Amino acid sequence: MTMRVTHFGHSCLLVETGAARVLLDPGTLSHGFEELEGLDAVLVTHAHPDHVDVERLPSLLDGNDGAVLRAEPGVAASLSESGLPALPLHPGESFDVAGVTTTAVGGRHALIHADVARIGNVGFLLSAEGEPTLFHPGDSYEATPEGVDVLAVPLNAPWAASKETVDFVRAVGAREGLLIHDGLLSPAGRAVYGGQVTTLGGLAVRPLDGTTPVEF
Repeated sequence: MTMRVTHFGHSCLLVETGAARVLLDPGTLSHGFEELEGLDAVLVTHAHPDHVDVERLPSLLDGNDGAVLRAEPGVAASLSESGLPALPLHPGESFDVAGVTTTAVGGRHALIHADVARIGNVGFLLSAEGEPTLFHPGDSYEATPEGVDVLAVPLNAPWAASKETVDFVRAVGAREGLLIHDGLLSPAGRAVYGGQVTTLGGLAVRPLDGTTPVEF
């Protein structure tokens, strides 16, 4: 059986596995996700705008009436206060929807600078029986769970260094991956960073072509 993944730019992924359609991190640097229908769940790793667009999220949920909104606890509280039906997912907790189990791992955003307060961040493990397990870490390299088949690799950020990216990829040990969190990169820069992930990290990276799904 196969899992289908569609990249809507930056950190936003549509994962189709089991019988579910799960959207992760619909943020301000991503485009096209607002037109999706038939979603079973929307997941948010943390509060930064490039991972959750609070202006487009309400209309997305209106168009997907049955979708469950789960988020890092601080984000869930903020969204609930604004009237959106967000439920928290704490590190170590799981929930099931349409044959897919989502487990939250981690807990803290990566350090940007000593003068910048660290916020909450949960990565998400998505697994369905007989299909690959995907890991989307949000903005952190700290959690390196076991059993990951497909790794979504944050490629570039104010909090990231290439040496840390490579060590993260090696620690997770997935056999295949895809590159995300690349909204600040030029095509040439993306090629440089991506090349290090493959040559130094040893990860077989699947190319993403716009919003064309990739099968794993």
